[in-house]
Amino acid sequence: MTASRFHNLPESPFVRLRALLSEDPPGADIIDMTIGEPRHPQPGFIADAIAREAEGFGRYPPINGTSELRAAIAAWANRRYDLGEALDPDRHIAPLSGTREGLFYAAAFLLPDKYNPVMLLPNPYYPVYAAAAMNAGAEPVYLNCGPGTGFLPDLAALTPELLARTAGFYMCSPSNPQGAVAPPEYLAELLRLARRHDFVLIMDECYGEIYTGAPPPGSLAVAAKSGGFKNLLAFHSLSKRSNLPGLRSGFCAGDEDLVARFLRLRNVAGPQTPLPLQTAAAAAWSDEDHVEQNRRLYRAKFDAADEILGSRFGYRRPGGGFFIWLDMRAHGGGEAAALELWRGAGLRTIPGAYLGADTPGGNPGADFLRIALVQNEELTREGLTRLVGVLEE
Repeated sequence: MTASRFHNLPESPFVRLRALLSEDPPGADIIDMTIGEPRHPQPGFIADAIAREAEGFGRYPPINGTSELRAAIAAWANRRYDLGEALDPDRHIAPLSGTREGLFYAAAFLLPDKYNPVMLLPNPYYPVYAAAAMNAGAEPVYLNCGPGTGFLPDLAALTPELLARTAGFYMCSPSNPQGAVAPPEYLAELLRLARRHDFVLIMDECYGEIYTGAPPPGSLAVAAKSGGFKNLLAFHSLSKRSNLPGLRSGFCAGDEDLVARFLRLRNVAGPQTPLPLQTAAAAAWSDEDHVEQNRRLYRAKFDAADEILGSRFGYRRPGGGFFIWLDMRAHGGGEAAALELWRGAGLRTIPGAYLGADTPGGNPGADFLRIALVQNEELTREGLTRLVGVLEE
């Protein structure tokens, strides 16, 4: 039997964490601060919309989304990124059954044909990026993102030889796990590289609506200022924005030709989103009140982190997202710290090494620990207080 193209795919960080903690009992009642699953209340109108349209479960849904959903998405994106009416709901948008689906399929179907192709990935990274690269027959090349690069890939370090082989570039802003936000000039340079070297810029902006300061810039806005969306696909989701991870609803938007090719693939191989869920998604994209309330809840938890952590462990309030990325070098690295926190405080946290790949330059996550601030404020305060108590004993 020949080896699978996925034989180098890293194991899930959560599977690795279970193995790490399996032999030790928790030192207190468990507080889970690992998975990035939003726990805030979902918008009240979502259940009403699903119930109202329940008969739609009896029909095959349009795989490319209803006109109502596409219109709601386009209106939101045009409003959010000040695009006027540049984003056309019928030419520039592909609704998805969650962005993970789209992020995976994008590489397989959209990459330009290049000899010995590579896919550039930020490191640490979302595992689906590596799976997508391998599925597309491209070599994943991990770009280490650490404090010295502002936790973003160093574009100046990319060689002409590497860029000539590049078929796609996955970029996440705000980044997971560090919460780094790519400024407009960085996004503009990334888009220039994509066009100059003919690769697809796959922008994962699923954390773009979770912030406590200025709204993160978006690639669609930068692209529009350059005259169009060529070479760009931007991905957005309701999972984080609207606390609806189970709705499985997102979209990609950008280059008209890439979207058309993507829709052709989805017409024969893509998963469908039931009609009642499409109606609920359209309602969510059309409402901002629940999103502002969501941000207020996160702001209170980051205020608690500011208060409890101060400047310990290299803490800084991130530009976006709901993770904090703590430096654990003084505690033997992220894996040792995660085990210590489990044994001493019942805290489940993710070692940064489990979110990164080993490279000749090392694993940029090895010294770090990712903490998800998805629990309510009371549990978040308790968890962070336990963390400080154990690590500063």
